[in-house]
Amino acid sequence: MYSIIKTNSENKAFQQLVVELDKELAIRDGDEHAFYDQFNKITAIKHVILVYEEDKAVGCGALKEYNADTMEIKRMYVPLDKRGQGIASLIVQSLESWAKELGYSKCILETGVNQPEAIGLYKKNSYTIIPNYGQYAGMENSVCFQKVF
Repeated sequence: MYSIIKTNSENKAFQQLVVELDKELAIRDGDEHAFYDQFNKITAIKHVILVYEEDKAVGCGALKEYNADTMEIKRMYVPLDKRGQGIASLIVQSLESWAKELGYSKCILETGVNQPEAIGLYKKNSYTIIPNYGQYAGMENSVCFQKVF
């Protein structure tokens, strides 16, 4: 059984999961990791979801305001040994609910072509591919998604 908590980027369990995420992304992103990394700092993120299995954090995700009606999903991660158990979908759905509670009408996100599991996750959760936005415009390895509520 999983429990979900709402927190922020000062949470130590979130910070540790992000360290693991960044290690994995450094491998997957290769030479482009430094470009992507600059947009993924976690200082002052106000909206973080953590999923716990008993007393261990087994997944995370965050929301960052993109504009007045849009939240951007950031820092999605589930450790390799916990994947395939529905944790990532639980995080995405919890982030969407929180965004709605806060008065936003859609979520957007960016993932990479070298992250087929993430692409499958977002498609499974009814996200649609959109043109690459903001800093990701023109980046061939980026895939951007949105979901309107």
